[in-house]
This record gives sequence, structure tokens and C-alpha cells, in this order.
Amino acid sequence: MITQSIPRYRHWLYAILCIISCMLVGYGLASDVGQNKERQPVRYLALGDSYTIGASVAPAERWPVQLAAQLRANGLIVAEPLVIARTGWTTDELMAGIERQQPQGLFDLVSLLIGVNDQYRGRSGDEYRRQLRQLLHTAIAYAGGHAAHVIVLSIPDWSVTPFAAGQQRAAIAAAIDHFNTINRQETAQAGAHYVDVTPVSRQALQDASLLATDGLHPSGKMYTQWVELVLPTALAATQ
Repeated sequence: MITQSIPRYRHWLYAILCIISCMLVGYGLASDVGQNKERQPVRYLALGDSYTIGASVAPAERWPVQLAAQLRANGLIVAEPLVIARTGWTTDELMAGIERQQPQGLFDLVSLLIGVNDQYRGRSGDEYRRQLRQLLHTAIAYAGGHAAHVIVLSIPDWSVTPFAAGQQRAAIAAAIDHFNTINRQETAQAGAHYVDVTPVSRQALQDASLLATDGLHPSGKMYTQWVELVLPTALAATQ
């Protein structure tokens, strides 16, 4: 009887070994999928105006490009930023630019810096709020619905620049503060992150090296300081 039962045990043992083997293969495939997912580069969408496009600085000095470089320095694989921005754009013009370009797919990180031209053209805070709210909704949608992957930067204060000479600097600064109150409120309401770069921009009053040669826009040096402020939030959003 013992001799006759051995083949049966062999069949059971063989079946068990097959099951274990399949489980190990499946685990290996799952691990490979996870590793491939980790190797996918971080996609970054930068939305804005002249500050985002980096007017009057070299491409490598633009703050979204510097931010991507710093993310890489922290061990992430990051694709070149997709920038939708143009000098002079207001909130509605940025929205129109996004609709024209229609970026494809989702992004791991989206930044938004807009409003200085709305202020410069004398638009109301209520109009800015409505259009910024729409832009925030769009930015979050491109981030796959994850508001925590969206970073809004405050509007820099151009009243401290030579470009503002002869103008009412105090009134400009007050208007910038008003618009920044709005974008801070709307960012919090949307659940996105907010980074205040305005104090850094005001240091240009004493440090001309923080301005580009056009006497209006930030230099690469100032953009580096912005990136230092943005980087911790960007790292948290992309890991």
C-alpha cells in the first residue's frame, strides 16, 4: 500500500511546486512593472507669462528649467518641462494659449504663475479671481485631479525695478499685494500649494544683480532663489 501511494504524493507535490512557481513568476512580473513605472520620467507642465518663459535670460536660467535640474540632482528622472507661457500674457490669454496648444496626457507636476499683466493693465481683482479659478481647475485637471501636484507662485513686485521709474511705486506694490491675496486664497481653496516669491523679488531694490539686463525681469540669480523656495514642495509632490 505504501508503494502504491507514493505516485499520488508525487502528483500532489508536483502540483504544489507548479503553483509556487507561478506565484514567483507573477511576483517577478509585478516587480518589473513597478520598476518600469519608477523609471518613467516626471512630466512637468509650467504655465505662466514672461516670468515662466524667462524673458531676458538664457534658457538654462529659466526657473522651470532650473527646477527640473534640481529635481534631477535629487535623484529623479525628469523630462524637459513643457512650458506654456508668453511675455505679456494675462490670465485669459494664458487660458487661450493652453487651449491652442492642448498638451497631451497627464503631468506629475504643474506650476502656475500669472497675474502681473492683469494688474499692469488695470483689471479688477474680481476678474482676476474668476479667471485664476478657472486656470487652477485646468492645472489640477492636467495633474490628474491631484491638487497636491500643483504649485502656484506669487506675483513678483515690479515696482522695485528701474522699469517703474516715474510711476507710483507704492500703488503698484499695493496692487500686487492685493492680487497676491487673491491667488493665495484661491490656491488654498483649490487645495494646491502656494510659494511666496514676492519678498525675494523686492530685494532687487538693493541688489541690481537680481534683475535681468532689461531692468524689469528677474535674472537667473533671482530665479535660483525662487527654485530654492519651490524645490521642497516640488520634491514632495513628485515622490
